[in-house]
Amino acid sequence: MKVTVQMARFALVGVVNTGTYYGCYLALLTVLPYLAAHVIAFVSSMIGSFLLNSYFTYRIRPTWRKFLLFPLTNAANFVITTGGVWLLVDRAGFSSRYAPLVAALAAIPITFVVSRAIMLRPDTRQDARPKAVEQVR
Repeated sequence: MKVTVQMARFALVGVVNTGTYYGCYLALLTVLPYLAAHVIAFVSSMIGSFLLNSYFTYRIRPTWRKFLLFPLTNAANFVITTGGVWLLVDRAGFSSRYAPLVAALAAIPITFVVSRAIMLRPDTRQDARPKAVEQVR
C-alpha cells in the first residue's frame, strides 16, 4: 500500500480518534480536573486508535507485541499535547475546552512517522546470521 494512501487513512483514523478523545474529555471534564480528564481520555482513545490503525490504516493483524509497542507512537503526541494543553490553559489563559484540539495539531506528523515504523515492523525477528553460501561442486 502506498504511503499516501496510508497517510490519508491515518488522517481519517485521527479524525475519529480526536472525536473519541474530545467526547471523552468533555464528559470527564464535568467531574475531573482538566489534566486528569485529558490523561484518561487520551489513554482510552489510544486503544481505539491502535485497533483502527491495525485494521484500517495498515491492514495488519493486531498482536499483543504491537499493542504493547503502540504507546510509543503516542509518546511524543502525549508529551506535545499535554505540554501544549498546560501551556495554553495555565500560561496563555486559553479555554480548557478547546486547548486539546489546538495542541493536537502539532503532534500529528510525528505520530504518523513513529506509528508507521512500529505498526509495519515484523513481529518475528529474522535470523540475523548470514546464510551459508552454497558450495559449488
